[in-house]
Amino acid sequence: MFFIPPSRPGWLLGYGGLTPFMGLAAASWFLPAPHQAQALFAVLAYGATILSFLGAIHWGLTLRDPVTPSAGLLVWGVVPSLLAWVALLLDTRLGLLLLAAALWICLAVDWRVYPRMGLRGWLGFRLALTTLASLSCLFAAFAVAH
Repeated sequence: MFFIPPSRPGWLLGYGGLTPFMGLAAASWFLPAPHQAQALFAVLAYGATILSFLGAIHWGLTLRDPVTPSAGLLVWGVVPSLLAWVALLLDTRLGLLLLAAALWICLAVDWRVYPRMGLRGWLGFRLALTTLASLSCLFAAFAVAH
């Protein structure tokens, strides 16, 4: 299988996409209570959006073969969106913890799927993004307690 590394635009957008995670998580520690709640919900909502995006990637990958799309990838593709929805329905702290876990579940699935799709070169990038995004969710979740 061939090796496709992350593209420059993908790299820039991926790391740029961490800005809301990290900025809002940090803000949640320093803002007064009413604004803290807004920052925490913003992290949660942004994380839910990103989680849905990670599932949608699998639809894109399987639809590259319109003759025999993978039913398993199509089913998996909706799971992150469902987890994101549940996270939004939970208490903010629990929702953030669910998002952190779900980001790692998505990476575990990608670790199995990407090599079969010729995308092994993106896995290190995905690991870095998942690490920073999930740490941001955890950092924000623990801001709730302070």
